[in-house]
Amino acid sequence: MKKALLAILVAALVGAGVMPGVAEAAPKKKAAEANKQSPRVAKQARVKRTVQARATKSAKQSAKRGASLDDAQHLALQSSAALVLDQATGAVLYEKNSNAVLPIASITKLMTAMVVLDAKPDLNQVLSIDEEDIDTLKGTRSRLGVGTRLAREEMLHLALMSSENRAASALSRHYPGGREAFIVAMNQKARTLGLDDTRFEDATGLTAANVSSPRDLAKMVDAAHGYPLIREFSTTSEGEVSVAGRSRHFNNTNTLVRSPNWEIGLSKTGYISEAGKCLVMQAWVNNKPTIIVLLDSWGKMTRIGDANRIKRWIESASLVDGGRPG
Repeated sequence: MKKALLAILVAALVGAGVMPGVAEAAPKKKAAEANKQSPRVAKQARVKRTVQARATKSAKQSAKRGASLDDAQHLALQSSAALVLDQATGAVLYEKNSNAVLPIASITKLMTAMVVLDAKPDLNQVLSIDEEDIDTLKGTRSRLGVGTRLAREEMLHLALMSSENRAASALSRHYPGGREAFIVAMNQKARTLGLDDTRFEDATGLTAANVSSPRDLAKMVDAAHGYPLIREFSTTSEGEVSVAGRSRHFNNTNTLVRSPNWEIGLSKTGYISEAGKCLVMQAWVNNKPTIIVLLDSWGKMTRIGDANRIKRWIESASLVDGGRPG
C-alpha cells in the first residue's frame, strides 16, 4: 500500500516538472537520435541542393543556347536589308530582305577599285583633281581641292579608306577611254561576277542609280577580297597624305577597323539620303571568315551597332558540327 502511494506521488511530481523522471526521458532520447542523424541529414541536404543547382544551371544554359539559335529571326537590326554569309562555305547565316534592290552609295567604290586594278595601270602615275570631280549632285565637300595632284595609288587609298569622292571620280576619268568607258567596265564586271541586281552609273556612289542587293554585294565583297590592295587600303585605320604641300590626316570611315574586338579583312561604308547608312565587311567572327552586308540603316551608329549585334550572336550561338546560326 505504501509502495503504491509512493509511486503515485512520484508520478505526480514528475508530471508537474518538480523532479526529473520518465517524462523527460523520451524527449532527451529523441533529441539524441536527432543529433546523431544530423550529419547524414545535412549531407543529404547538401547533395540535394547541389543537384538542384546543377539542374537549374543546365536549364539556364539550354535556354540560353535555344534563345541564341531562335534569336536569329529576331535580331533587332536597324538595317532594312542584311545578309551574313560564311565565306568559306557560302552558307547563309542570317538574312533580312536579302533580295531587295537598293541604292548602295559608296559601297560602289569597291567595284571602282576592282575596275581600276583590273586595268593594271601605273599606280605611281600622278593624277589630278579637276573641276569635273566636284560633286554637283549632292554638294558634298572634299579635302582634295581642285588642282590636287596625287599618285594613282594614293587616290585609290583615299577612295577606299576615307571614301573620298573626288579621288574616285579622278580614278574613273583617268581610265583608258575616260569616265564613260569606266562605267561600262563596272557593269561588265558586275555581269561577270553574276551580280544580276547590280547597276552602276558613276564611280562614287553619289547617285541613287547605283543599286544592288545584299546577295549581290556579298559576292562583290568576296571578289574584292581577292585583291590585296583593296584589303589593305580599305582596312587602314588612318593615314597622312601630302596635299598641296601640306600633310593632311585622313581616317577610315568605319570605326570598327580600330576596334581590338574585330579582325577585319575588308571594309567599306556608304551613305546618301536615298541609301541610308550602309556597311559591308569581310571579317573573322568566331574563327571563321564571314561576310556582313548591311543596307539602309538609319542613325549615326546603327550600322555599327548592327555589326556588333551580329558578331555577339554568332559568337554566343555555340554551334557544333558546323551547324548554322538561326
